[in-house]
Amino acid sequence: MDKAALRRALVEERLNLPDRLQRADLLQQVMRIWLVNRPDTVIGAYWPIKGEFDPLPALHRWKEDGELLDEPLRRRIGLPVVNKQHKTLTFHAWYPGCPMEEDAYGIPKPKDTEVIVPTLLFVPCVGYGPGGYRLGYGGGFYDRTLATLQPRPFTVGLGFTHGFIDDFEPEDFDMPLDAILNDNGVVWPV
Repeated sequence: MDKAALRRALVEERLNLPDRLQRADLLQQVMRIWLVNRPDTVIGAYWPIKGEFDPLPALHRWKEDGELLDEPLRRRIGLPVVNKQHKTLTFHAWYPGCPMEEDAYGIPKPKDTEVIVPTLLFVPCVGYGPGGYRLGYGGGFYDRTLATLQPRPFTVGLGFTHGFIDDFEPEDFDMPLDAILNDNGVVWPV
């Protein structure tokens, strides 16, 4: 399996999905429903690039919903910041309007906000396959980060249905996700 070629093809397909906005709306709904009754108060996510699904609107709504409860919860959202030396990620507090700057890869990250440790982590999927395995961009940042986070957060992949690869073969270092959501609903575990 030529993963580099597969990545390029899936990103190109995703960018050219004629109904990508409708799929994104459906996945926003799936994500919001999936979050109901989750005990987490600190969630890590990502800044969407290359046509990825944007989880931030659903997470901002989740944060606001926590403030409306009879006993308000202080819910936090974190975005990744790359540690170039160790090639791992830390998560820094994010909120709409917080100061941002570009990281070494040109991806926006929170500027000068505190480090937070998520108990739930949403991970972008270029592709995904049986067993909860994901195809990322090939840098290994999430796999290395998950190998070091203690306790390990509950991990959820987010992607569109076009990204399912039925014959995906993970590498030895690939870590399976705990769940995968797409615009049709929960696809792992099934």
